[in-house]
Amino acid sequence: MMTSLHYNLVILGGGSAGCVLANRLSADPDRRVLLVEAGRRDWRFDVGIHMPAALTIPPGNRFYDWGYVSEPEPHMGGRRIAHARGRVLGGSSSINGMVFQRGHPLDYDGWAEEPGLEDWSHADCLPYFKRMEATPLGDEAWRGRTGPLHLERGAAEGPLFEALFAAAQEAGHGTTDDVNGARQEGFGRFDRNVRGGRRWSAARAYLHPVRRRPNLDVWTGAFARRIVLDGRRTDGVEIDHRGRRRFVLADDVICAGGAINTPQLLQLSGIGPTEVLREAGVDVRHDLPGVGRNLQDHLEVYVQHACTQPVSMSPQIQMWRRPWIGLQWLFGRGPGMTNHFEAGGFVRSRPAAPYPDLMIHFLPLAVRYDGTRPVEGHGYQLHIGPMLSDARGDLRIRSADPRVPPRLRFNYLSTEQDRSEWVEAIEVARDLLGQPAFRRFDGGELSPGPEVRGEKKILEWVAREAETALHPCGTCRMGEDDDAVVDPKTFAVRGLEGLRVVDASVFPKITNANIYAPVMMVAERAADRIAEQPDLPTERPERAR
Repeated sequence: MMTSLHYNLVILGGGSAGCVLANRLSADPDRRVLLVEAGRRDWRFDVGIHMPAALTIPPGNRFYDWGYVSEPEPHMGGRRIAHARGRVLGGSSSINGMVFQRGHPLDYDGWAEEPGLEDWSHADCLPYFKRMEATPLGDEAWRGRTGPLHLERGAAEGPLFEALFAAAQEAGHGTTDDVNGARQEGFGRFDRNVRGGRRWSAARAYLHPVRRRPNLDVWTGAFARRIVLDGRRTDGVEIDHRGRRRFVLADDVICAGGAINTPQLLQLSGIGPTEVLREAGVDVRHDLPGVGRNLQDHLEVYVQHACTQPVSMSPQIQMWRRPWIGLQWLFGRGPGMTNHFEAGGFVRSRPAAPYPDLMIHFLPLAVRYDGTRPVEGHGYQLHIGPMLSDARGDLRIRSADPRVPPRLRFNYLSTEQDRSEWVEAIEVARDLLGQPAFRRFDGGELSPGPEVRGEKKILEWVAREAETALHPCGTCRMGEDDDAVVDPKTFAVRGLEGLRVVDASVFPKITNANIYAPVMMVAERAADRIAEQPDLPTERPERAR
């Protein structure tokens, strides 16, 4: 039997954007808000979520991860690329690497060049980045002090980090005091969403402090099946919750499920490209060709070296040490307090690049992101990949059954620009690790290995070994052209009333960094516009040259 309830606002997705929206929009006591999350609660003592060094546990684990997998990628030898997405309150902010990066100011100035996005420049976005931060880091002209999201900076101490910063100078990349401040380019210590040695997810920052508001309900384990339309107007949402199918009436529905779940739900609801919907057996309610298109992501590889001296953190990840590390962490000390991604840099693949298009994370150990295939003995590595690829993919539902995962095709390595930037990226990584500062530690390149030379072999290796950096976006992009899905002024789905999208899927173009911070910035700004509040005043602090 289907039961029904009524809310002024239903937010579908309790991830990074959904938690921001739930906080800001429930601040009005006259607005009754329901936040719907298909995953489970983020229990306070769940070590897999809250211990920073446990970041290798969630990917691939069905208790934390939806476990999406791409279709065979045609330019990567038919490989299917695993794509972890958070299956827990806080969404992917509860399972990510905790690296906090805004992207370059020119990313947002590039957004503002798109028709209809003229007020999405960096000057427009900066006040919202500042509003969400609570950090003593950096210049007040660039950084926020009183927001809900607490940030720490990686210590990045020890011989290998010292070698990294010295090598950056030797290679001509330089250093920066704050990659989220006036100068992104160069190498420095990274900000991370960690507070007191615990992950500070969007749920911890935005949702838990307001959970007791009487006008805010939060459902976990609640699966949204479809959005119900009455003509061009949203009527409500059909949800499976606690063994019952419920129809929730809503004045407004906000899709905040991310770049995979949001376009999937729209298509399941009959909103999307006609040919995709008909092929899946879904009745077409609103033909909107752009839903599921423009899929973008970052791809990355590991360039690994053996270390000749016992100065890496490799011994700390051995299985027999983990109980002791966990016990230390419970008492607020030890290696469990770090996410390991404590430093890195942003560099240009070639001098002609207008701003940095490569991101590098440095780890004082050699291991894959999911903790597999660790190097025996001591090692260190760079994670590197192009940030501004022009490769585009798409998402399509394969069935009218909402439990069936959608088809994902990213088309990695599909363009000449993308392939060229990959060859340049490996050359940049090798040049950095080959500087004199690393010479006393260098036990030889383990991956890709000295035999991988020249464009052909490098691209073959990338196709064989690269992994997603887990930054999907763009599948319901903002704009005014025929392929745009979302109105950049109101976040309303074009051609419909009472339905909005606020998450990474609205990005017109991917940013040149991790996307956690820009997703929450977008949600902060969307909350003001949905609540019909004026935008925060623009800010234009002086940028470093």
